[in-house]
Amino acid sequence: MPETVPTHYQGVITTIRGSVVDASFDAELPNVHTRLTTGRDDTIVLEVASHLNESTVRAIALTPTAGLARGDAVFSDGLPLMMPVSDKLLGRMLNVFGKPVDLGGPLPEDMEKRPIYAAAVPLSRHTVKQEIFTTGIKIIDMLSPLEKGGKTGLFGGAGVGKTVLITEMINNMVGLYEGVSLFCGIGERCREAEELYREMEHAGVLKKTAMVFGQMNEPSGARFKVGHAALTLAEFFRDTRRQDVLLLIDNIFRFIQAGSEVSGLMGRIPSHVGYQPTLATELAELEERICSTTSGSITSVQAVYVPADDFTDPAASHTFSHLSASVVLSRKRASQGFYPAVDPLASNSNMVTPDIISTRHYEAVQAVRRVLSEYEDLKDIIAMLGLEELSEADRRTVATARRLERFFSQPFFTTTQFTGLQGKLVPLEKTIEGCERILNGEFLEVPEQALYMIGAIDEVDLTRFGHATAGQNKETMVKNQAQQAYGSGR
Repeated sequence: MPETVPTHYQGVITTIRGSVVDASFDAELPNVHTRLTTGRDDTIVLEVASHLNESTVRAIALTPTAGLARGDAVFSDGLPLMMPVSDKLLGRMLNVFGKPVDLGGPLPEDMEKRPIYAAAVPLSRHTVKQEIFTTGIKIIDMLSPLEKGGKTGLFGGAGVGKTVLITEMINNMVGLYEGVSLFCGIGERCREAEELYREMEHAGVLKKTAMVFGQMNEPSGARFKVGHAALTLAEFFRDTRRQDVLLLIDNIFRFIQAGSEVSGLMGRIPSHVGYQPTLATELAELEERICSTTSGSITSVQAVYVPADDFTDPAASHTFSHLSASVVLSRKRASQGFYPAVDPLASNSNMVTPDIISTRHYEAVQAVRRVLSEYEDLKDIIAMLGLEELSEADRRTVATARRLERFFSQPFFTTTQFTGLQGKLVPLEKTIEGCERILNGEFLEVPEQALYMIGAIDEVDLTRFGHATAGQNKETMVKNQAQQAYGSGR
């Protein structure tokens, strides 16, 4: 007869070093990833990280350890961290323990709970159906289309608009998207969490969205686990409710950073640029759970902070390898007032092939990239010799590229209070049509400012820009207002 596994463990704390706690057990040790509780009223939560010897475990604190002392008792029921899963979580804001942090009251006691750790879906259950996931944002749908069931990264430094872009996507999805949305905030500032909650409530999308937060002031262990907690909820909607899920993560760099902190607390020797030696493994454990099955899909959009705008940083380069599309946000374009500040040449997507997108779309993408690339090459000549020294063909290229740049700017619903411009949601067909008409030279006689911060190309209003000087004044004013919205540390 097999030996029964004990259901309860009781030990004693022997060492406390900040967020690292060692505990001794007389009987069998709890498994790695087991949840431990200690402190007054068992309010301090730990998680077993490793076994030091046959009687001692090393745990990482998921809550502050103030008031903890050597000799305090520690308890465990042998279970890992658990996350409640239910349709009733839509419209709620939870922490890594599945407890509400909004004003919506406690959750029902009988709600199903699942471990936050799960194996990735085996390849035999993956579905391969390459389909575009439209966002209503012109420059993304045109040049870097998202894959339904894929992973997209929003790369950029501080203050270039990553969080603004994510909130706009959530806002747009309520009209385009039939599934549910999950927002996972890793290392979010409390200001950002509160603003996001209020904006989503105002936009009417909160009832179709669940939010899981591990805030910046929480211990690194909690921030490191919150991504897995959110994925447990996403897998419930995909596999049990058989729904398509939009998972938005802000910010995946904070997940890597929290893992680095945990690794340092555990005493591991740092690897390249000071990151943890297990960076690739830990990131893969999270990313590989995001996939599509016959039950439904999980489409993920992840903001990725790029330290010092260095895309060779291990955090950015390791994340790149998991993505089907990369949207790169440029500080240079942000300083020029082109919002969203997406770099059209650095951004790319695996979907941009004639076999997946339409031939018309593919040819338009190639033509746009060619014109913008030629304009980039001509900028040095223009700076040294002036526009007048260019050939007629090159001047036409410059004029076309400048109009494309302005056409790709777009007023957002979530920045209306800053810019005074009503947000625009543009269908993909309208975006392709606008690019084709600009490439064909239809707007070469129109002031380029007339294409700035509009939706579809049909909205070009010459009465707003009677002449070039008035247009420049209007464009400058709107750029200043947009920089307020995007450059506020978000």
